[in-house]
Amino acid sequence: MSDRTIEGQIALVTGANRGIGAAFVEALVARGAAKVYAGARRLESLEPLVAKLGDRVVPIELDVTDGEEIAAAAELAQDATILINNAGVASGMGHGLLDEAAVQTGREEFEVNVFGLVNVTRALAPALQRNGGGTIVNLGSVASLVSFAMAPLYSASKAAVHSVTQGLRVTLPDTLVVGVYPGPIDTDMAKEIPFEKTPAIDVANEVLDGIESGAEEVFPDPMSKEMGAAFLSDPKGLEHQNRQMAAEMAQG
Repeated sequence: MSDRTIEGQIALVTGANRGIGAAFVEALVARGAAKVYAGARRLESLEPLVAKLGDRVVPIELDVTDGEEIAAAAELAQDATILINNAGVASGMGHGLLDEAAVQTGREEFEVNVFGLVNVTRALAPALQRNGGGTIVNLGSVASLVSFAMAPLYSASKAAVHSVTQGLRVTLPDTLVVGVYPGPIDTDMAKEIPFEKTPAIDVANEVLDGIESGAEEVFPDPMSKEMGAAFLSDPKGLEHQNRQMAAEMAQG
């Protein structure tokens, strides 16, 4: 067995109370993880997950913008071997880049999606290093690869996640740092997005497959596989394609 096999590992998942975060917890338990710390801003929101999956799930109160809660979570999870930075917001959907509202919502998106991710990683990295290096998974998006007009500052925040992911590989050479670039997932966050959506549990399992194989990038659904291939082969072409799509959507 690979030393990255999920069975027996101990994970911390942020934003674990619903959507892809809850799917990660479920998939980790199904694959035999010894323990999963499930973080969410409200402990009571984790009760259904604990009731469903049992005592291998340890609920923790974790707002990734709260330094004290991050420190407490990291102290509790000293035995962690996997960190899944899943917590994220998309609060500026539909605001154009030059709209005042986009700037306001964009601040929240950066605080959660970028600085929250960095601060949780900073807090847990020493434990991961003591435990053999471990694995860090950062949830980016296809919007990490190209900016979407319907969510320009969300796209910018996810592009920053991509850059941070690259930086962590330099900073933590003994750690597998996995960037994940999903397209629309069937969650509450994506319910207004007019594209076909992939079930969250399918995405979670694709990511865990990626961990076990040692992959540094995971494109976990049909849309992301297509866009990922386009980005890797012709990033400017993908930008032009995205601009054309935005123009067509604007025309109705």
